[in-house]
Amino acid sequence: MSVLVCFHAHPDDEVMLTAGVMMKAKRDGHRVVLVTATDGACGEYPPGILAEGETLAEKRSKELEASAKIIGIDRLVWLGYRDSGMMGTQDNENPSCFWQADAQEAADRLKKILEEESADVLTIYDDHGGYGHPDHIQVHRVGVLAGELFGIKAIYEATLNRDRFLEMMKAASDLDEFAEVAREFQSQLEEFEMGQPESLLTTAVDVSEFSGAKREAFFAHESQVAPDSWVRKIPEDYFKFAFAFEYFTLRGVPAGIRSNDLFDPWNQI
Repeated sequence: MSVLVCFHAHPDDEVMLTAGVMMKAKRDGHRVVLVTATDGACGEYPPGILAEGETLAEKRSKELEASAKIIGIDRLVWLGYRDSGMMGTQDNENPSCFWQADAQEAADRLKKILEEESADVLTIYDDHGGYGHPDHIQVHRVGVLAGELFGIKAIYEATLNRDRFLEMMKAASDLDEFAEVAREFQSQLEEFEMGQPESLLTTAVDVSEFSGAKREAFFAHESQVAPDSWVRKIPEDYFKFAFAFEYFTLRGVPAGIRSNDLFDPWNQI
């Protein structure tokens, strides 16, 4: 048995980029640990979603626990930081937020978890956090430092395959019921330079068999997946096409997809 640790910024981030590899790892007999850096307190949410007296952080904590159960996570750890919000906001200046945290101190917290678990594989984000969110960028910085301090050999940067998503959204824009959402998402992909082009990736893991459970895990985060969200509107076959693979760049390895296994990064395909 090997141990996979996935390090994410907020509740719900674990689903899009790594739910499939976590479910696959669990199915294959490995231990799966999810570390979430922040409480998600700055996320947007639809009106009426919170119970009386309930905070968004409390709501998102419950949602993450539900998602973790669907995925089959063995251990869920909160790193203990406040959501940082977006650049230029007051939340981003809060001294208790993840963006303002001392990277060494945060890395020591993560390193302790890696040591406790004798981790074999660590996933983080790419260097711009997938789309530039400060907490995602900090996950990259802290994750790299913690992984190097612990001496873990396999550090993967989880990211979107920008080329595949653009292809899917362009195809979906021809569907009347999804055209507007597809065009909006396509615009965001290009505006924020979300993910990485396929030419820069090293690892593509087929997780198509878990697409139904992955969709269910998305829906567990009801405060973040509103009724009009693209996640709910996208047809199931397009969802499966979009999320059939999860993509990574293995640090220290030349670009070019050559592996389909996080636990055997030198397994040629």
